[in-house]
Amino acid sequence: MFDNLRTRLSKIFKKLKGEAFLSEKNIEEALKEVRIALLEADVNYRVVREFLTLTREKALGKRVLNSVSPAQQFIKIVHEELVKILGEQATGLLTAPVPPSIYMLVGIQGSGKTTTCAKLGLILKNKGRKVLLAATDTQRPAAREQLKMLGEKIGVPTFTEGRTPLEIALSALKTSRKLGCNVVLLDTQGRLQVEEELMKELEVMRDRIKPTEILLVADAMTGQEAVNIASTFNERLSLDGIILTKVDSDARGGAALSMRMVTGCPIKFIGTGEKIQDMEAFYPDRIASRILGMGDIVTLVEKAEAVESEEDERMLKRLKANEFNLEDFLLYLQKMKSMGPLSKLLDYLPVEQKVRDIGLDDKHYKRVEAIILSMTREERAEPRIIDGSRKKRIARGSGTSVQQVNQLLKQFQFAKKRMKEMVKYGHLIKRKGWLPKLG
Repeated sequence: MFDNLRTRLSKIFKKLKGEAFLSEKNIEEALKEVRIALLEADVNYRVVREFLTLTREKALGKRVLNSVSPAQQFIKIVHEELVKILGEQATGLLTAPVPPSIYMLVGIQGSGKTTTCAKLGLILKNKGRKVLLAATDTQRPAAREQLKMLGEKIGVPTFTEGRTPLEIALSALKTSRKLGCNVVLLDTQGRLQVEEELMKELEVMRDRIKPTEILLVADAMTGQEAVNIASTFNERLSLDGIILTKVDSDARGGAALSMRMVTGCPIKFIGTGEKIQDMEAFYPDRIASRILGMGDIVTLVEKAEAVESEEDERMLKRLKANEFNLEDFLLYLQKMKSMGPLSKLLDYLPVEQKVRDIGLDDKHYKRVEAIILSMTREERAEPRIIDGSRKKRIARGSGTSVQQVNQLLKQFQFAKKRMKEMVKYGHLIKRKGWLPKLG
């Protein structure tokens, strides 16, 4: 996510580290590089222009602080302006004063509306809402069957009966009241924004159903085209928000950075993977931090809480007592694996680009598991006793090299140190109440 932009920006900030103070000259040089980075990320040119103007004004008017480096000052300014572009505050879903709350999902073909409908249903279900999915797409083959299957997967009922989209939607509302559902999610038929007849169909449905919110589902991979689509749908339907899909596959990030400012519509959720649970609320400050390589510990803590186990308390105690060993490290990696690919989790950590470039994937997990499982119980408990001869035996047993065994031992020590910091930070987040609710 935002890989290319993050890499470019990190190089710009690295150059500033060698400067003694912020000056008009080095600010202009840095902004020139930032401009290129944003345009390469497919950010709308109007957004780039406004961003640079505001950043320049703030940087030139910034009082020089002796305790802060020029790079740190500039990063802080860029972060603040990125947050403004992305919407400043997280915008949750509005709730109808009288249930059910109706959320109408619209968009073009292939944007991921049906899957997003189920993902949003799961999020709302986990927040204690009683959800009904309504399959109003009568044109795409097996669209209704797909939503019904996804509904069964998340344990949510799906309404599919009716001939026309409007008839299905109206009947779904009646059914939701009988079932006591307080949320109805309407999965509409995909259409091109130039298809006048189909756009009118949506307008009629909007006027008859009177949804609590109309949410556009847009594919982040289409970049500026996603922004154009959002602008057209907004003109016709007065959108209340946007859900960006395939954000995990979008290395550039132009759509996310452009949409709020160009359309005026808040991004409410982002799809971060193919699994049904891979969707999260959109927090402008957190996304800005990820773009700048500063990590997003708050979201990582939330993800970790979602897969908490009884083993966690024991692991925390061992970390605090400095007794954390390779056996614990293996359990920790397996827990991380259940949260998603390690390469994706790095987005949430404040690590340097060279760490991201290692290429951590499922093969890496398997190699680490093989190396640890090739150790004796004593070696896992006391990694310090692993000398040269033991490393050779472990390498032979795991089908790896001594170099890879050494690399694992270094990673273990690094992870142990970072985890202690994260545990301390995670408790601080909870104690201070810094975990905002989703929507």
